[in-house]
Amino acid sequence: NLEKYNHFLDLGSGDGSVVLLASLFTKASGIEIDDDLLKAGVNIRNKLKLNAHFVHGDYNLHDIHQYDVIFVNPDKPFYRELDTFLRDYKGIVIVYSEHFLPSDMKLVKDLRKQNVNALLYKN
Repeated sequence: NLEKYNHFLDLGSGDGSVVLLASLFTKASGIEIDDDLLKAGVNIRNKLKLNAHFVHGDYNLHDIHQYDVIFVNPDKPFYRELDTFLRDYKGIVIVYSEHFLPSDMKLVKDLRKQNVNALLYKN
């Protein structure tokens, strides 16, 4: 149901596949620090002529309050930085996989019941 959101953000967007898919339904952006991965996403976006935006940089330095849904596939526990980073965020956070989950946010929907390995959280 991404079409009901105004602006989607992928933290650590990698090659951009999630951002590119989200751009089919809503305004979508991704932040990636690895230059090669970012370029891969931009190249795919350009070839497919999709409306996705990519930012090269550290998401910790980015203002996330302009987005109403954030996607993250964490590669380390939330308590190491993501809990603090997302503490005042008012939108929905989609956490892909169940390896590292937020400790300070409320689970609002478990998409695993719909065969999607993701959980929705909110402050």
